[in-house]
Amino acid sequence: MPYTQDIVEELNVLVRYNLDTTLEGIKVHKSTATPATIAATQRLYAKGLVSLEDGGYLTHLGHEAAEQAQMLLSLLHPA
Repeated sequence: MPYTQDIVEELNVLVRYNLDTTLEGIKVHKSTATPATIAATQRLYAKGLVSLEDGGYLTHLGHEAAEQAQMLLSLLHPA
C-alpha cells in the first residue's frame, strides 16, 4: 500500500519532534499552520501518538513512530 497524502502529512508532523528529550513537545497553531498539518496532528492524537489535538508530547507509541519516521527520512534524504 503506497503512502497517502494524509500519511505523508502525519509523518511530517512526527519528524518535527525532538527525540533527544521527552520534555519537549510541539504546538500546532491554528492561526499559522496549514489545514493539512492541523488535520494530521488531530489524526495523530486520535491514533494515540500525541498527547493533545494540537500536538503536545509524544506518547510512548508516538515516540516509537517518530523514531521510525525520522530514521526513514534520514535514510531517504541524507543531510
